[in-house]
Amino acid sequence: MPLEFELCPGRMIGGNHPCFIIAEIGQNHQGDIEIAKKMIKMAKDCGADCAKFQKSELEFKFNKKALARPYTSKHSWGETYGVHKRHLEFSHDQYRELQKYAEEVGIYFTASGMDEVRESFVHSIMVLYSVEKFNHKLFCLQMAVEFLHELNVPFFKVGSGDTNNFPYLVKTAKKGRPMVVSSGMQSMETMRRVYKTVKEHNKNFAILQCTSAYPLEAEDVNLRVITEYQKDFPDIPIGYSGHESGVSITVAAVALGAKVVERHITLDKTWKGSDHEASLEPAELAELVRSIRLVERALGSGIKRMLPCEKPCHDKLGKSVVAKVKIPKGTVLTEDMLTVKVAEPMGVVAEDIFQLVGKTVKDDVEEDDSIVPEVVDCYAKKAKY
Repeated sequence: MPLEFELCPGRMIGGNHPCFIIAEIGQNHQGDIEIAKKMIKMAKDCGADCAKFQKSELEFKFNKKALARPYTSKHSWGETYGVHKRHLEFSHDQYRELQKYAEEVGIYFTASGMDEVRESFVHSIMVLYSVEKFNHKLFCLQMAVEFLHELNVPFFKVGSGDTNNFPYLVKTAKKGRPMVVSSGMQSMETMRRVYKTVKEHNKNFAILQCTSAYPLEAEDVNLRVITEYQKDFPDIPIGYSGHESGVSITVAAVALGAKVVERHITLDKTWKGSDHEASLEPAELAELVRSIRLVERALGSGIKRMLPCEKPCHDKLGKSVVAKVKIPKGTVLTEDMLTVKVAEPMGVVAEDIFQLVGKTVKDDVEEDDSIVPEVVDCYAKKAKY
């Protein structure tokens, strides 16, 4: 499997391709589709590659008791967790509207699917209604992953909460769409299993280092996991999903080789919702994109050589070999005859001083004059750039 693949139509990731920047809107839209559209436009205007949401069919993500538990947080949109979550959940038609808007704006659109088709549940429905044949495709539209597949999103994002949900991973991987898998709350042993499980069914996926805390303190980021993932999973792109304040750590992740980054975004950090504090406002997102693109330019090729841009400095201050004493024509050079200085004209490059020892000069060289290549017998001048 190649280290690079097409994550979205016309957009490759991995290799030397630009880092793919996901603006995670999540549920920071406050349950308001117009705010959601403003956030999509903001993500596009700031230079992000993709606007991402979170799609759940609540009855299949939570059990009844979880939905019924009281939710009295300052971030609550209802008396119970179920009422709260329903306020923040867009309908299928609203998702189609948002996808259309993202297409009009010109930004990729996807979502994390927080639940999957449960074959046992489908079977139970068939038994309940005494049917032998069931319109499986129509039923599947009720499930988040199936709905997103029907919506034709370019890739599936697997949130950290589902990363160790292996039935979910297998079913999602079998859909054949590229996948981006976060790794918050997981161990390295689990991530090795995740890698093997997904790869068995789908070659096109990336794994993101992630710590699931909001906001995330610097000492808990653990960027070195990126390099561990690169060693353990050398044939897939590795990335970073961050919940820290500011942009510096995410930029550092790109410098370490992250090929996909994801950050939550918001229009106002003071809004109700636990994710807003760990999210980037428009100016921060724009700065993140600018900084990532700057770092990508700065990473270079990895080949160390003197660059054309260095020539003026080299011509002015580059040192070369000069004669420490007067050297008559026909003299065999010894080390004590030579030194290194900034010289005019520039002579033999400084690093070749020891190669001159034992060679013969073809003309007289005055003390403190440059030892130019032409005066030394059997010396081959090197190209510096």
